[in-house]
Amino acid sequence: MCDDSCVRIDHSSYAARPAVIGTKVLVRIFERRIEIRDLRTQALLRTHARVERPGTVVLPLAERVFNPSRETRFILGQARAIGPQAARLCEMLFAIEGRVGQRKLWGIVNLARRYPHRFIDAACAGAIEQGVHSYRHVKALTERLVADALAALESGTPTPSTSMLTQQHALIRSADEYGDLFAHVATATQSSESTLP
Repeated sequence: MCDDSCVRIDHSSYAARPAVIGTKVLVRIFERRIEIRDLRTQALLRTHARVERPGTVVLPLAERVFNPSRETRFILGQARAIGPQAARLCEMLFAIEGRVGQRKLWGIVNLARRYPHRFIDAACAGAIEQGVHSYRHVKALTERLVADALAALESGTPTPSTSMLTQQHALIRSADEYGDLFAHVATATQSSESTLP
């Protein structure tokens, strides 16, 4: 049993209490129902009608676990690393769904493996503004933002994120200084090589 008090079957979650979180249970899958039994005694713990739509959660609100686990804190930390809007959306999802919503949180933070953080954070802001708090919506918004940015690059039109880039700043040295440094190092390297026996 997972730390959200459910068992997962065919990408859907089914309540498994009174089994203790983290224990192993026996799951019997029939054509139209699922039985969850105690592994040691074979006592019937729960019976659920099988759901057809993947991603369905069969768990009464009163049984949802809302205290954060180590996994929850880890995911929320990754969301904070993406940006403030990603962190805000993930915290909202956890507050609404509890631990069973962690799969959505994983989906959102794992977008960072393929897309830049600023696009994911902007997509999370859009999802919050639109009131559609789902991983699929955040993914679709992120993909659209990335596609728009790539199209703008190809057409030569600056996007808001690229127009903010600068080559001049008090902490950035001029190209001439880098050129002088390179010439100095190259000269020093040549003179040290010529003095070797």
